[in-house]
Amino acid sequence: MKYVLQIRYKIYSKRPLLQKQDYVEIIVTQTKGNRQHDNLLVAGSDLDPVLVKNPRSTASVAIICEHAGQNIPIGLNNLGLSQAERDLHIAYDIGAGKVATLLSEKLQCALILQRYSRLVIDCNRAPGSAQSIPSVSDSVVIPQNVHISPTDRRARESAIFDPYAKECQARISQNHIRFAFSIHSFTPKLGDTDRPWDIGFLHRHSHSQGDQLVRLAKHLWPNLTIGENQPYMIEDATDWFIPVCAEPRALPHSLIEIRNDHLLNDRGCHDWAERLFILLSTFMEDHNDPDP
Repeated sequence: MKYVLQIRYKIYSKRPLLQKQDYVEIIVTQTKGNRQHDNLLVAGSDLDPVLVKNPRSTASVAIICEHAGQNIPIGLNNLGLSQAERDLHIAYDIGAGKVATLLSEKLQCALILQRYSRLVIDCNRAPGSAQSIPSVSDSVVIPQNVHISPTDRRARESAIFDPYAKECQARISQNHIRFAFSIHSFTPKLGDTDRPWDIGFLHRHSHSQGDQLVRLAKHLWPNLTIGENQPYMIEDATDWFIPVCAEPRALPHSLIEIRNDHLLNDRGCHDWAERLFILLSTFMEDHNDPDP
């Protein structure tokens, strides 16, 4: 925290020497410092945390992309990371935002994009959980997160997670929403473990009808390696949107993971958006949905 010492001289005498009626007024004022909880998002410099595309759509499906952005609030000094580190899969889901945007355009449905890096706060983790604000991710230390204070942690939750959560819950509670899909991407290798799947579909309850979605995907894409609950599984400790928003409403849903080496250019993103459009359109039609 910075302080500025302002000294104001008020002299009520024309004499050159100070007398009793002369005084010096000393005012200590506090200026804006670099503490994270002092206006974490700066108007005019930092983006709003949530971008909703096609917000007035009445389509029966909602698309979510929790890890779309790699932005970092200007006051966090890039979290102490290099540009190369901020471009890694640890910072955002490579290509996922592009695929989600193209898919929502094809489905003519609402899309919720979260614009800040998952290293600032992971909006697919419950606030306060171990992975919500990681100090290490895939062996990379995140300097600004190592000794984060409870106050600064709450500042990130309030500025970024809370508006995102509010938008998701409001959108998913609309009566016309009957399906929900979350778009992610994953790295082909995590640590020493290879991940061979081209795409994975995550689900855990029968009402998700995720098993039917997987069967349809395998039918439509016989030449692809399709994972079911791979490379992750839905868990309360490591997920937020599916357990908190989709499952309580018993909506057909899935968290969809695309291997990110398929999404390194526009052509790849367009191809996967088209695949998902055909898959999800067919899936929803099979469930007697009038949209899209």
